[in-house]
Formats: sequence, structure tokens, C-alpha cells
Amino acid sequence: MKKIKLSSHWPIADIRDNIVFSGNGNVVICYQLDLPEIYSLSEKDFEDLHATWFQALKSLPVGTVVHKQDIYEKKAFTATALPNKTFLEKATRDHFKDREFMEHRSLLFFTLTRNKALNNSKYVNPFRKVSRGIIRELDANLQSFISSVSDCVSFIANSRKIYIQALKPEEITNLTTEYFNGFNEGFDTDILLEKQHIQTGDNYFDALAINSELCFGERVQSSKTNEKFTSDDFVFHQGFIDGLGLHLKENHIVNQILYLDDKHKWRKLLDKKVEELSKSSNFGSQNKVVLGKIQEILEKINSDDNARIIRGHLNVIFWDRNPRNLEGIASKIKAEFKELDITPYAPRGEERKNYLLNSYCCFSSNFSDEDLYVTDLKHALCLFINNTNYKSDPTGIIFNDREHNIPVLKDVWDEGKKRIKARNFAIFAPTGEGKSFLANNILRQYFENGVRLVIIDLGGSYTKFAKLYPDKYTVLRYESGKSLGINPFYISNPNDVNPERLEDLLVFLLELIAADDKVTKAQSVAIKKILRYYYKNTTENHSLDSFYRFIEQRKDELLESLKIHPDYFNVINFLHVLSEYVGDGLYSFLFEVSEDQTYKIEDKRLIVFELDEVKDNKEILSVMLKLIKSAIQRTIWKNRAEKGIILFDEFAKQLKFDNVLESVEFYYQAIRKQNGAIGIILQSINQLPNNATSSSILENTQVIYSLNNEKGYEELARRLSLSSHDLNQLKSIRNNLTGKCKYTEIFIKIGKESNIFRLEVPPEVYAAYLTDGTENEVIMAIYNETKNMEKAIEEFIRKA
Repeated sequence: MKKIKLSSHWPIADIRDNIVFSGNGNVVICYQLDLPEIYSLSEKDFEDLHATWFQALKSLPVGTVVHKQDIYEKKAFTATALPNKTFLEKATRDHFKDREFMEHRSLLFFTLTRNKALNNSKYVNPFRKVSRGIIRELDANLQSFISSVSDCVSFIANSRKIYIQALKPEEITNLTTEYFNGFNEGFDTDILLEKQHIQTGDNYFDALAINSELCFGERVQSSKTNEKFTSDDFVFHQGFIDGLGLHLKENHIVNQILYLDDKHKWRKLLDKKVEELSKSSNFGSQNKVVLGKIQEILEKINSDDNARIIRGHLNVIFWDRNPRNLEGIASKIKAEFKELDITPYAPRGEERKNYLLNSYCCFSSNFSDEDLYVTDLKHALCLFINNTNYKSDPTGIIFNDREHNIPVLKDVWDEGKKRIKARNFAIFAPTGEGKSFLANNILRQYFENGVRLVIIDLGGSYTKFAKLYPDKYTVLRYESGKSLGINPFYISNPNDVNPERLEDLLVFLLELIAADDKVTKAQSVAIKKILRYYYKNTTENHSLDSFYRFIEQRKDELLESLKIHPDYFNVINFLHVLSEYVGDGLYSFLFEVSEDQTYKIEDKRLIVFELDEVKDNKEILSVMLKLIKSAIQRTIWKNRAEKGIILFDEFAKQLKFDNVLESVEFYYQAIRKQNGAIGIILQSINQLPNNATSSSILENTQVIYSLNNEKGYEELARRLSLSSHDLNQLKSIRNNLTGKCKYTEIFIKIGKESNIFRLEVPPEVYAAYLTDGTENEVIMAIYNETKNMEKAIEEFIRKA
């Protein structure tokens, strides 16, 4: 038995920034990679990343060792980043705390070796110190190497798909300790190198490797079909060896090591090898295979001027607390290699120790020819892992990732406008797929983050969640034949009659009399003059009816006294159209107000306008939207610094009428001036008329949510100009509504970024979002007794 004590064999002589001066004479430049999210890449994306790696690495100096190390560890989700103040926030945090997931770190090392020829003997003692060989100063050779690596790193960073940053000295030190401490936490230990296995603390280690050209099958490629999500009508792609990445739910490290050799030197050596094999008198089947492989490599070198010959090594180091489990993990890895038509080598004894120790970044130049396969760089780069876990933003809405079902924060507001210029959103899904459930989830979190909500609802889907915040919400419900209690003309004092207020009233009146878009400046000025005259001469009880009577009584001398030409304001026409909304007019009830009710919404942060009784009445719905707009402008939009969202639920019912669509378009134009967003919910994008107004709305909608749709997504893709991979992502949506972890999958596109997320919620949140059915009735019955929604939900869960 042999033992390595790290404190006695510390491998690093010095660290300057991200440059390690190793005790064995090597100089290693260290980086951390932030790779794209898993499932976010298309077949072309994988090809582009492969090309990026090739262009970046091909010009590095001969003798450079490139080591990409992907470390995967089983971890328990800590939930510390999740909010923990409200009833539903606490329930969410408790639900996901300690859920197992795979933590992934991707590291990239560039080594300038002491042994430039990279012609090592079979076994090298990695801890042997080189007394004179350590480069203490940044000599010309090292400066040139640093410059080459810097150019390479800049090229990778400019791809915009991979974020690369220098490791800090303390991160390099921690990585070294962690590696040789066997990823044990809470104590330091020694490496025990036994014949049967390698043990470090509580963990037992083993390895599998690709160390020869003979390991490879017919071909490698930058990506392959993801069988889990691919169907008859589309192909979903994954990286060629992604099965050894996040998909392998075991503690493991994937090491990909490249020795960048001299092309001409290898051409001569391979020519000589072919000649020897061809003349061999013992020309057996193994020799034929080797000859074929060598001739194939030579052909690539001779036919491709860009070919860069490398020697490579790939290994998967894995560990477990129970040594008996190692065999099962090895079987999983072998099965994955078999899928790729690759036959791995299982090292034992001294060989296993050699692979484990030399997979540390400072020692990865120690492999001999017996441990390396020979190929061209393009071939080897197909074995790079190019994706990682879902990425959480610092703040945002909680969804779940597709790989581990753990929470991930997505910033769909984007305060700094890094991904989107307009934060308006749309939710698409057929009946029964959970549109309102998803909307509740998004809006509830926005609300708890301090965003003011206005919900224009034709379905009654938000009242229950609102009741969790009894002092912060109000519901204004339209009842047939009754007023909504909003008076656009109401002022609390004369100072309210300012230019902004007059402009708002002008727009309101022009919409009410259905004036077309060709209203002239002169006509607008005329109406504002009359409005000012009205407020100057009427001190109380301001309303539409009062304004109408004021004009009617002065119709003969009004224009002359205000010096308004009759062409600019048609008094008779104006009074005729408005007569429908005053006195005994057909829709006069809409404006009957004993007092203005908008004060009810001034201090509320969650306002629900329930218009489900409007049904199919075009005129009433149109006027309702105008009244709501008036109330919003006078209250919510007074403070432009305050974040606000306006949601149109059951939007299709509102869109049946042209004037409603145009009224909604106004919100989209006006919201730009506010710190706000508009949301719409539709069963299908076909419910949005194919016209200029709809196009304007879609152009200003840059956050897209789509749930499962059995009828397909082609029209959605066409109208929103989605990419082919976006469409493949949509087609790959799979819900799981049985078992312990129930979830629905959601396609989310934020600007140009897209992926599939999951929505899994704890029982408390599920109960809060229910909008119909017997379960909802039970909760509401308890609430009607207790008048406390939190208690109602808790009691419902306790009885369930």
C-alpha cells in the first residue's frame, strides 16, 4: 500500500493571478468556463461551438497541453437563494430544500511543459520536484505562450456562447486541495493507493479511459440524437458525449487532454509506420485494423491543410462512499460508451493510480504514448462537453430546470435591458393546459417582489390568490346594468387639471366618440380648450354627464367665446354621439357615479377588474377598457419609477372587436413611458387577428411562454419567427402529472434565449392557484368560514 499526504507533496511552487508554477517545472494557465444551458443548443449550435474550439486551439504553439476538466458532484439544493418571507415563499423553499442535483464546474487549463517533446516514459512521478527547472520569472518563452493563450481565450469569449474567466489564486488552491482530498468535506485526509482500489477519506475511486485509436468506432461527430425527446416528426440534439456529463447522475470527472503536436513530425512517423505494417510478415487482423486507422489519419493530414495532429486522452474518474457501487457506475459509463461505438479501457493497479494523479491540471503533461490516441484536432473536439446546468439569474421568477427539477431564477423583467428591450409577455396554451395556473405563478412572484399588478380578467382566475394579501388587493367587478364606479372627470383639487390630465381626457373622449386616426392638431386643441373652460367654470360634481350638460347649455356661444372655428369642433355631432352615455341614453349606467371609486385602487398593489359579465357586448367591453385605462393613468402610472404589470386574461374574448384591439394597442404604446409591462393570455396565436395592430403587439412582446399544445406549434413559430430549434423545443414538451414530483413543462423565450422549463409547486402553492373544480370549492368553503386564506389552504392540505 502506498500513501500520499498532500501537505508533504504540495504540487504548486507559486501562483501569480491565474498562472500556476508547478513543482515539476510546468506552467499552467487556469480558467473557468460558463457553458450554455443544457437543452438550449441546436445541431447547428453544436457545430458552431465545435468550429469555435477548433479555430481557438489550432494556432496554439507546438507542445501545448490543453486540459478540459468537467467536475460533476452530487449535491443537496440549499435553497438559500430563494425568498423566504411570505406564506407561499416559505412553502416553496421548504419543498425544494435538500433536493439532490448534479453540480457542474467546467475548467480549462493550458500547460507550457518543461518537457517540450512530450515524450514521457510510461510512469512519471508527478510529485518529483525540479530544483532548477521552475520558471520563476516571466521569460520571453513564457511571455509568448501567455500571449498565444490570451488570443485563444479571446476567440472563445467572442463566440458569445461560452463565458470564460480566469481562476483566482484561492480557487486554484481550493481545487488542488479538493482534488487530492478526494472531494471529502469537513476534514483533510490522505490518498491510499491500493491494488484493488484508490481510497481518499470516505470515497473510493476508479476510472475508465480512451487511450488508443482502437477505442473508437466508425465515426465521432459534434452532436447526436437525443433519444429521450426525439419523435417521428423532429430530431432533438445533444452533445456527442453528453451522456457522460449531467445525464450521468454519479460523482465523476470527465478529463479531456490534448497534446498539440507537430504535424510534419507526425506525418513522417505515420508514413514510416504504414510502411512497416505493410511489409509485416505477420499481417494479422489486428495489424489490418491499426493500418486502416493510421491511413485514415494520414489521409486527413494530407487532404486538409487546416488539420492539426494531436495526441489525446479522455478519462472518466468516478467515486462513491461504497466501493461495491463502483462496479455499477462503471457499467453505466460503459453502456454510454457502447452507445457511441467506443470501447473504453479499464485501468487497474499502477495504471489506475497513474490516470488519477495525472488528471490533476499540473500533471496532465505526464501521459506516455501508451496512454494517448492519435488523431486530428477536429476529431478530438467532438469529445468536448459544451453545456452545463440551467443558470439562475440574481433575481427573477422561480421556475424549475429540466434536468433535476430544482428551482432556477429567470429574470424576465431585465432591468438593465441586456436581453430584451420590451418586457411585455404572452402566454399561449389551449384550455386545460394550465394558462391561468402559470399566470398566477408569474404574477404572484412579481407581486411579492414589489411589482404593482392590474389584472383585467374575464374568467375569475385571480381572486383566490389575491385573498392571501387581504390589505393589498381590491376587486372591481362589473355587474350587469351597473357602473364600475370610475369617473374619468373626477378631480380632488383644481391643480389636478394639468396638461397630462387634459391629454388623457382628450384621448378618452376621442375614443368614446370613435374618432378615427385623422384627428387634426386643431381639433385636439379645440377639445382641450373646452375641457379647461369646463373645469374653470364648474367647481364640483365633475362627470361626463356634467361635461355634456355644460356644452349643451352653451352650444350657441361656446365656440365663439373660445375663438374656436366650427370646422375644428362639431358641437352637434359631439353631443349626438355622447348622448348614448348620458341621461337616459342606452349606456348611461356605465357613467352613473355618486362618487369616484378610483381612490380604492390608489393604495392597492393588486387590482383585479372582473369583467366576466360583459360577455359579448362590444360596446360595454370597449367602454370598460377605456374607463379602466383612465383609472390606471390617474393612479398607477402617476409614479413612473414604480414597476407595474397589466395583464389581459381570456384575451381572445376581448379581441373579437376591432376597437378593443386598438384600445389594447394603446397600452402597449403607453407602457413604454412607464416602468411596466403588458401581459396577454391566449389559447392560440390564431386568436390574434393577422393585421398591423396585432403585428405591433407581437413586435413589442419579447417574453414568450407556451405550454403543451397537441395541435402543434407551426403557426406560433411562423407568427413569432421562432427558430427551428425553438420549434423542436416546443415539440419536446412533456408533462408529468402523476407520481411524487408532478410538473408541467413550459417553453420560455426571453429575447433570443430559449429553453424548456418545468413548473413544479408545493401543495400550498397548488391550492392557492386552483381556479375551479371540487378542490377549489372545498378551499373556498373553508375560507368563507375562517376569512383567512392561509388557514384555509393549510386546513385543506391537512385534510387531503
